[in-house]
Amino acid sequence: MNNLTKAALAEFVGTFALIFIGAAVVAAAVANGWDAVAPALGHGLVILGMAFAFGHISGANFNPAVTLGLLVGGKMKLDRAVYYWVAQFAGAIVAAIILRGVLPAEWTLGETTGALTADAPWSAAVVEAILTFLFVTVIFQTAAHGKAGNLAPIAIGLTLAACIVAGGAITGASLNPARTLGPALIAGNTSYLIPYLVGIFAGGALAGAFGAYVLTPDPEPQPAKFNASKKK
Repeated sequence: MNNLTKAALAEFVGTFALIFIGAAVVAAAVANGWDAVAPALGHGLVILGMAFAFGHISGANFNPAVTLGLLVGGKMKLDRAVYYWVAQFAGAIVAAIILRGVLPAEWTLGETTGALTADAPWSAAVVEAILTFLFVTVIFQTAAHGKAGNLAPIAIGLTLAACIVAGGAITGASLNPARTLGPALIAGNTSYLIPYLVGIFAGGALAGAFGAYVLTPDPEPQPAKFNASKKK
């Protein structure tokens, strides 16, 4: 199995885990009247674990908006990005299909919807764009630029959890086109898909450009070179 196939498989499994666990927690929260903390912890912890597990194989994107940000920021080539997008969306749809089969019929499928979704989907898209921009910016600075080393998954997981606490009740705090698409398709409610996908992808692309061309790291200082053979 070549490296790109391995990376795409890792993206499939990681995205599957994120959607399966994340949507399951949201569905349980809606059914049992839990607050936003449970979904935040569910998503944040699973992304942290999957990033530690698969970061060395694929970079642990698990999110088409993250992949787009890396593509825009020059950290990924187009052919790899396409492989990742196919794997991520496939993982999300398979997770949603299985989840629908095992959850109680009266439960929701953990769709990424909130107070703005039905009546103001484009306002929801703006919120999603802002949250996604912040999330992908953290990924770009900690992981893509390598400034957090092995601790990058912790920063990423905590940021995702914080964004879900902030935006969960407002928009569902998806921050991830695959997280939105999979459950929406299987639940049969796609009315809000276009605004959400536009907002989330826009936030990811802006974060990639911002991280690559605005907040670029300072160059590492180079040690002075001494030429012992130089004659005076």
